[in-house]
Formats: sequence, structure tokens, C-alpha cells
Amino acid sequence: MGHQESYYRHNAAYAEFLANWDERFYARYADALKPDHPGASVLDVGCGVGQVVQRLADAGFDAQGVEISEPGVARARQLGLNCRSYDGRRLPFPDQRFASLGALNVLEHVDEPEAFLAELVRVAEPGGRVVVSSPNFFRALGWRDYHPAMRGLRNKWRNLWRLQAKRRQMRAAPGDVRFDRLTPIRREPFQPDDDAVVKTNGLEIAFFLTQAGCTVEQVLCTDRYVPGVVDWALNLTPLRHVMFNAFVVARRNP
Repeated sequence: MGHQESYYRHNAAYAEFLANWDERFYARYADALKPDHPGASVLDVGCGVGQVVQRLADAGFDAQGVEISEPGVARARQLGLNCRSYDGRRLPFPDQRFASLGALNVLEHVDEPEAFLAELVRVAEPGGRVVVSSPNFFRALGWRDYHPAMRGLRNKWRNLWRLQAKRRQMRAAPGDVRFDRLTPIRREPFQPDDDAVVKTNGLEIAFFLTQAGCTVEQVLCTDRYVPGVVDWALNLTPLRHVMFNAFVVARRNP
């Protein structure tokens, strides 16, 4: 049994945590998911209790969600949302089904992150948008570091060195690139960020989406709305790869 299946399938505390999300936490991701045409189909993978699906449905799109947490799906369905359970691996849809789809704070919890990204691309139609937002566990700059892998000068130096090593590997041996793994931390009360098993980062998310047949449009370190000038400054240089979060927007190639 995989990490997702064993820890999230029946975890009511996880559903309760998601139900208390502030709108500002997911608004930028949800808005980036909006397809180019009214009424088009859009999928939120790891939809939790359905806030993103609700936002997209209210905007007039054919919004659907899949989620491994059965308590989360039950809450979403009580609101009349088109959400269903799935196994965390194979999306229950045919190829090229959606005009837009994505995953918010999901990738860091999956057992096979490289295959997960390829699966997102599989169900995107040609020209369809794929949005992935996750923590940047290779932070070398920043503050309010909520995971031990991000904290302290030693870890920040190690993260910077490791990211440079990843860049070299992408050039010299792209077939050998894999996300680094983390040992999950389980404690009370429930802390899903501690429970991450993948060292997600914008550089590798963009790399694997490209490998799966996408053109990457944006790799940002800001996953929430911030003032325009601040957003521009934070994402102006390659330093965005060592700050804050990983927010990647891509399109499936025709």
C-alpha cells in the first residue's frame, strides 16, 4: 500500500484541514486553471473538499475534481460538486479529455511524482493548460520555512548545491533525473506539509512537464497573489528557483 493510500484515504483530519483553507491560498492556482473558452472542461487533481472546483464552476466552466481522500470527496459531493475518488495514480479519464487541469500541493505527497506529472499531461488536450503548484523544498533564500528541509543556513547551502547538481544532470544525463525523496514526519495535530515525501521544486516540475510533451510558459516562486511590482521583482531572475514556492504553468504541445 502506497503512502497516499495508507495516510490519506480515510483521514478525516486531512479533510477538516482542507475545509478551513483561506481563499487566498488557492485563488491564483484556480484562476490559472481557467480554460481559454467559456464552458470548457477543467480538472482539479487532489481537489480536497472542492473549493477550487466550486470557484471554477461558479465561473461557468465544466469543473471536475478527483481526490484520494474519501472524507474530502464526501464533503464536496454534499455541496453538489462533480468530484470523485481515485487511486492517486491513474486518472479515470480518457486521453486528451480536459482543456485545463492541475494539482495544488499534491505532487509532494505522491509515491511516483514523475509518473504523476506524465499522467496530468496525458489527459490534457493539445494546447491545454497544465498547472502545478507545490512547495519549493530547495529553498536557499526566504523566511517562514515551515519544513525542516528548508531551515537553517546549512540546509539552504545544501539546497543551493543540490539544485546546481540537478541542472548539470539535466544537461548531461536527462534520463537519470528523478525527484529527491523525503522521509515523512507524522505528528499530532495533523500537519500535511510535514508529511511530504517528495522534494518538489520548480526546476524539476518544469523539466518533467517538458519531458512529457509540454511547453512551459511560467516558472514562478509566488503561488499566491501579491502586488504586481513585487511579483515581477521576485520572479525576474533565476533566483526564483531558490525562493518560496514552485508555481509552474505549461501547455501540452499540439
